Formats: sequence, C-alpha cells, structure tokens
Amino acid sequence: MSDSEFLVFRLWHRYHAVPIVYRLAISFVLGTVVAFSVGAPASRLAPLGDLFLNLLEMIVVPVVIFSLLAGVRRLSPRQMGRVGGIVLGLYAVTTAVAASIGLAVANLLSPGQGVVFTGGEAQSAQPPSINEVLLGIVPTNPVSALANGDLLSIIFFVIVFGIALAIARDRADEAVVQNGAETFFELAEAGMNAVFILVWGVMEYGVIGVFALVASELAGKDVGAILALGSLVAVVFVGVLIHITVTYLAVIVGGLVGESPLAFLRGAKNAMITAFSIRSSSATLPVTMTDAEERLRIDESVYGFSLPLGSTANMDGAAIRQAVTVVFAANVVGQPLGLGDQVAILLVTVLISIGTAGVPGAGLIMLTIVLQQAGLPLTVVGFVAAVDPVLGRIATMNNVTGDLAVSTIAAKWTGAIDLQDGVWTTTETGSSPPSVADE
Repeated sequence: MSDSEFLVFRLWHRYHAVPIVYRLAISFVLGTVVAFSVGAPASRLAPLGDLFLNLLEMIVVPVVIFSLLAGVRRLSPRQMGRVGGIVLGLYAVTTAVAASIGLAVANLLSPGQGVVFTGGEAQSAQPPSINEVLLGIVPTNPVSALANGDLLSIIFFVIVFGIALAIARDRADEAVVQNGAETFFELAEAGMNAVFILVWGVMEYGVIGVFALVASELAGKDVGAILALGSLVAVVFVGVLIHITVTYLAVIVGGLVGESPLAFLRGAKNAMITAFSIRSSSATLPVTMTDAEERLRIDESVYGFSLPLGSTANMDGAAIRQAVTVVFAANVVGQPLGLGDQVAILLVTVLISIGTAGVPGAGLIMLTIVLQQAGLPLTVVGFVAAVDPVLGRIATMNNVTGDLAVSTIAAKWTGAIDLQDGVWTTTETGSSPPSVADE
C-alpha cells in the first residue's frame, strides 16, 4: 500500500468512526450555511437530495412488510390482540394530549401577532369524514396499495395476513402447512436482515443527501422572511418540548415504566437526530427500530408491530404543529377562534393526523384540511411554507420520540423488554452488533 493509499484509508477510517447521526447533523448545518451564503445557485444541488429521498422511499415499504411479519411471528393471535390494543390506545391518547397542548400553548403565547400577511396560494382539500378515514385503511386491492405506497392500507393487510398465517400454522395438523407458514416467516426474517443492510448503505449516502436537501430547500430564501415567522416556530417548539418532557419522559418513562428519562433519551437519541435531519418518520423507521432493539432492549414482538404502525398513525408532533399553526393563521388574518371552533379543530387534528403520511411536506397538505375546517383562508399555507422545513423537523422528532416511548411502555406491560441491559444500565452491555446509526 502506497503512502497516498494509506492516507486515504486512514482518513476514511477516521471519518467512518464518527457516528452517522452526527455526520447527518453536520451536513444539516453545512447545508444551511451554503444556502444562505451561496443563494439561489445552491438549488442546483436538489437532484442529490432527491436521490436520497428516492432511496429512502425505496426501502420504506419493504421495512414495514418484513418487520411486521417478523413481529407477528413472535406473537400468538391472543398476544397480538393485547399488544395491538395497548399500542393503538396509547397512540390515540398521546395524539389527543399533543393537540390539546398545542392549542393551550398557542392561546397563551399568541403566535402571529405583529406578523404581516404576505399571501400565497394553496389548493383546497376536502376534509374526509370519519367513515372515509376508517374505510380508507382497508385496501380494496392490496397490490394497488403496495404500488401506491399507501402505508396504512399496507400495515392493515400485512397485520391481518400475518395473524391469519400464524393461526394457520398453529391450527394445522398437516406438517406441510406448518412448515410452509414457518418458512414464510423465516423468509420475512431474512428479508428484514437484507433490508437493514440496504439501510446502512442509504444512510451512508445520507451525509451527502441531507446536505443537498437543506441547501436546495433554503436556497434563495430571505432570512428576514424566515425570522418574521419566528413566533410560529418558537411556539411549536415550546409545545413539542412540553409534550416530550411531560408526556413521554415524566409520565410514560418516569411514571409508568419507572426508569430514568435520561436513559430513555440516550436510547432514543439516534432516531431523534435522524428524524430531525431528514424530517420523515417513515424514512427514520430503520434507525428507530435499531434503537428499540439494541439500546432500549425492546423485544421485536412489540417494536416490530408498534413502530411501523407509529410511523404512520402516531403523529403527535403533527398534531401540535397544526393546532399552533391554525391559531397563528387566525391571528395573522385577524379572525380569532372561539372555544367551539377550537374543540372542532382539536377533533379534526387528531383524526387527520392518523392518516398523515410520515414523509416531508405532508404537513402542508394536512394544514389545508384543518384551515378549511376552521374557515380560514388557505392562502396562509403559502405563508407558512417558508418555515415548513423547520416545523417539519421539529414535529418529526416529536413523532419518533413518541413511537419509542409508547413502544417502551407497551413492552413493559407485556413483559417484552430487558430493563437490566442496554441504556437502562450504567453502561451499555449488550452484545448486539453496532447499529446503523453507530457505524
């Protein structure tokens, strides 16, 4: 090996020794610096960022399918009913609490006062009824749901198919049926391992992808315009901080689980940083699942079910964001909201957040529905879009933290967590290989 080759090898080794979540955070900062120092030409980096998003979207559906089947394999149908009921109930409660916190903080701090409305256009969205939301979860064509990336429908079909396969395995007298079902589950296990190898490669490219995404998103933006919306960002941040600190850390981890909130944060930090960097709950799912298994020591029978479901159905951060943004919009246009209006907004926010895709930009689509329910002009969407990248990152970090908190308490109640290992001890003693986020 020549001196130059040896130098390259050493530099690559030192680069690779830095945990990837920190490399992603550095990429986010550098992308912001380039966006505001170079200006509009930085938008030419967009294809590199788009490639990263395409790679992430490519692995989301396989991760959901394989992880759900692997999780169902470890649960009897009776256990599935118990775990499923706990997880769904907790997601519904935390989302309602999140929306309530968002409205309370917004009414107290009144974001938007003194901000000049600059206009903007948005397409109208028809609010779906409860029946439409519930019926939309059940796919009329599972293949079409797979092709369209309809995660809620995919999750529903995979869960019911997995349960049916488990029942067929347990009830069958013929060895061919039992072996066939078990082989199907083993293929899912192998597929999940293969997908996580793909995840490692995608996240390595993510260092470039995050830099390009941030630089191209913020290129040409007026710093003054972003600062003018600081009150909205600040209030959303306060709401998320209260929700994470009180609901997740104090009530769930400290009170119900009976463990150290700081230990939980150590276990969830990789997923939280990744979520903030790429602002996609679905794309962060592989890192979230790795943290659940290797750091929080949650059994796959729980996190294999709760985390894929949470990446789509648990949108606490989105609920806070929408509640605050509606109050902000009302203040900006001079149309205060009454108590009845806010109660209706609370219900719609919780309902709509269940079906909000865990991908960048979905928050703006959700906002058009909530604004229409409140009778506010949809042009506010164009105004809020200036800070959507920041709001999306804050909300996504909240979502992922909530997914792990709910998974932790669900695992505690079902005896599917090892609180004598991982981050719950003074030093992490697990023998598992390093996670993607620690590579």
